Amino acid sequence: MIRNLAQGQRGFTSNAFLVAGADVMSDGTDPEGSVVDADGRTVLVDTGNEFDIVPVVERFVDDIDAVVLTHTHPDHVGNTDAVVDAFDVDVWGFDPDHQLVDHRIADGDTVELGANSYDAIHTPGHKEDHLCFHAPEAGVLFAGDLIFAGGSFGRTDLPEGNREVLIDSIDRILEAVGPDLREFHTGHGPSVTQSPYEDIELSARAARTM
Repeated sequence: MIRNLAQGQRGFTSNAFLVAGADVMSDGTDPEGSVVDADGRTVLVDTGNEFDIVPVVERFVDDIDAVVLTHTHPDHVGNTDAVVDAFDVDVWGFDPDHQLVDHRIADGDTVELGANSYDAIHTPGHKEDHLCFHAPEAGVLFAGDLIFAGGSFGRTDLPEGNREVLIDSIDRILEAVGPDLREFHTGHGPSVTQSPYEDIELSARAARTM
């Protein structure tokens, strides 16, 4: 299950996705009281910023296993310290020299998010430490700030931004996911569940022309 905990929040924040095999509380039930069989690792993909995320997490699960970062822009990591303090978890990301990152995720590594295995894909252009995560069997992509719904794409006018590098990264994602992609989840705005591959193609064309 994938749930955007930043939905409806105000302030300078990214999306923050709680990814779990099932929402399960310590008594073996889901938040509605039904008994469930938990499966997989419960992970927070990005922590968001400028809202109290801890009680939002606790509405759905008692604990999480890890924090995984798409990249370290402030709007994606502002709540990280609070999450680490509350749940005593390690943080994983591309750059282990960043003060928030405990463990490196290298290009090509496999990351367990919820009940699925995701391939980590280094996708610079918006920021040098940017990662996307793709689950081939499930057909799911976490795209961070590389691409967005409707054919938009990440900014390249910030430090470490580079338009040509971003285009190469989008092309790499197109090659990795293929037309069978079922959905992708972005760092801002809505997730894409209808013809997601076509939206990525639009992003690739727009990045070359805009």
